[in-house]
Amino acid sequence: MKKLLVLLACAGCASIASAQVYPTRPITMIVPASAGGPTDSIGRTLTERMGVSLGKNVIIENVAGASGTIGTGRVERAAPDGYTIGIGGWNHYVVNGAIYSLPYDFLRDFEPISQIATGPMLIISRKTVPANDLKEFIVWLKAHPDNLSFGTGGLGSPPHISGLSFEKATGTHFQFVPYRGTAPAMQDLIAGHIDLMFDQASAALAPILGGSIKAYALTAKTRLASAPDIPTVDEAGLPGFYVSVWHGMWAPRGTPKEIIAKLNTAVADALADPAVRKRLAEIGQELPSREQQTPAAFAAFHRSEIEKWWPVIRAANLKPE
Repeated sequence: MKKLLVLLACAGCASIASAQVYPTRPITMIVPASAGGPTDSIGRTLTERMGVSLGKNVIIENVAGASGTIGTGRVERAAPDGYTIGIGGWNHYVVNGAIYSLPYDFLRDFEPISQIATGPMLIISRKTVPANDLKEFIVWLKAHPDNLSFGTGGLGSPPHISGLSFEKATGTHFQFVPYRGTAPAMQDLIAGHIDLMFDQASAALAPILGGSIKAYALTAKTRLASAPDIPTVDEAGLPGFYVSVWHGMWAPRGTPKEIIAKLNTAVADALADPAVRKRLAEIGQELPSREQQTPAAFAAFHRSEIEKWWPVIRAANLKPE
């Protein structure tokens, strides 16, 4: 019995020591979406500064497909040692739980690290659409019922949920075209293969400012400092149509609290860095307060979002194809 107690004590000491020296090698951050999309852009903005705090590189791995459930599954199955973490959005860690039958639970099987940022959506189309503002765009959409294609990042993705809400708010209708992430959908929009979509400013601003696509409105109360010419939905004629997507970071269940604390500090350091804040502001992201960034606060927020959205999503009867 005494020997067993000694062994258990040694194991506990080893665990604490491991957490104290963490990390000793690079950390992989799973992005459950394609490269170039909003989640990828936000993740890449954070990784370099996080690496400075942690003393080791944080390397992005894009694991797209099945609306992000493949990527979140990778995080859930990873060893709880702090060397595999996941970044994701409201769609990945809330919406998917209401649509898919998953072998894991978002509240039970993940350790929250930090809330990261919240960003609005942009209503956009291929550049050859004849409309010049949102009111004209809605008239044009109504003149082509069922003949227009709306690109999404997959079933239940922010563009999909936003598009469903937009149909209801405007009396329009179109065909949803799912992609393996919003980045390939954006590529097809630029190429003119699809007609319209919604996307976060983090991914849409560059092609908008470059003249590759058209933007009609921002789904927020105030304009973006980085794109002051794009009106809000209130200004453009669709008042109150606000849509935003938050992002956060998680580790597998069982990751030691000491490691979670180090990762949380690295995220907080990154979000406090002027260069990171400037870059996130440029892509339309609003940052949570330091109090909202704690693991406990993020856990409570995550639970409240699931309780809020699951009944709404399930009432829409979205089913995987």
